[in-house]
Amino acid sequence: MSFNPDTIRNIVVLTGAGISAESGIGTFRDKGGLWEKHRIEDVATPEAFAKDPDLVFRFYDQRRANIQAAQPNPAHWALAALDAHWPGMLTIVTQNVDDLHERAGARRLIHMHGEHLSAWCRACDARTRWHDPLAHRPPCPSCGQSALRPDIVWFGEIPYRMDEIDLALVDADLFVSIGTSGAVYPAAGYVQTARHYGAWTLELNLEPSQGSILFHETRLGKATDLVPDFVRELLGEEVLD
Repeated sequence: MSFNPDTIRNIVVLTGAGISAESGIGTFRDKGGLWEKHRIEDVATPEAFAKDPDLVFRFYDQRRANIQAAQPNPAHWALAALDAHWPGMLTIVTQNVDDLHERAGARRLIHMHGEHLSAWCRACDARTRWHDPLAHRPPCPSCGQSALRPDIVWFGEIPYRMDEIDLALVDADLFVSIGTSGAVYPAAGYVQTARHYGAWTLELNLEPSQGSILFHETRLGKATDLVPDFVRELLGEEVLD
């Protein structure tokens, strides 16, 4: 049994590292992923930044450069088409810190874990679009202080726009999780929230996530195959042709 497109109006889509992996952006938790090369404690916590900012800056400068060299794949383009054509509510919540959704054209988008192409000033709290390295401590364009850091939600920090996400989950008729491990909270708990409030829950993943049992339906395969097929179910064949 699957969802009935005719009964769906409000949709929440959660995307994780798996949707960008086919664009060449490395995942963190898979074998050979980034956490095997760098410990979380060394590059992705406020304590790591305080202890060794040079290491943290180098890590994120490299990631920022890699992201700018990558290109959106058919899964990103399919969600952008859904964004452009879906008449009801759509909220794309991404755990990813790349800009591939935007470059494909998605606009109804929340970056809950921040963005690589943004710098946050700890002195004046301004956020600035940023494409260059931070390791040389450039001044903040707003206040002139050398207090910029990656605008990334590190472990131990609160994700962005949580209230908006919670409201969208309450109103959702369909919750779709794409390319997520189901290991990182609060996002890993969104399926339970959406299901509690009556949404049909669908997982699109290369392999079952840690929370796969919580979904009404799981489809396994590559995001570049599964996501376009899912969008065609909602919008019709001609939209992606």
